[in-house]
Amino acid sequence: MIVVDSSVWIDYFNGIVNPQTERLDAGLGSELILVGDLILAEVLQGFERDADYRKAKSLFEYLEFREMLGRDVALASAENYRKLRKQGITIRKTIDMLIGAYCILNRLPLLHRDRDFEPMTQHLGLLVAQ
Repeated sequence: MIVVDSSVWIDYFNGIVNPQTERLDAGLGSELILVGDLILAEVLQGFERDADYRKAKSLFEYLEFREMLGRDVALASAENYRKLRKQGITIRKTIDMLIGAYCILNRLPLLHRDRDFEPMTQHLGLLVAQ
């Protein structure tokens, strides 16, 4: 099972071809892909056209869904953020810290294309889906 970040989904829905979207495309239908509530909201809110929104929403209904935010994830996210700040690293988006904390706590690899996750991989043990 892998978690796919919104950075990859957005590229995927926009028809952008890169190693991450190719990995996602190869995994659809052949492996368990998890979509979390935070990622679902982040991706779906970006659609301008109703038809595109409905198409994406329909695809997400076939994927494994999990609620990502809870007390344990919130606390881990805050602790991880503070740990990185002490090393002079600032993560730009809270939502990325939350997604990263969820994946770290659950030992789930994350497929992403977002530089905010790199320090989490290097310093916090975030697994990256290959």
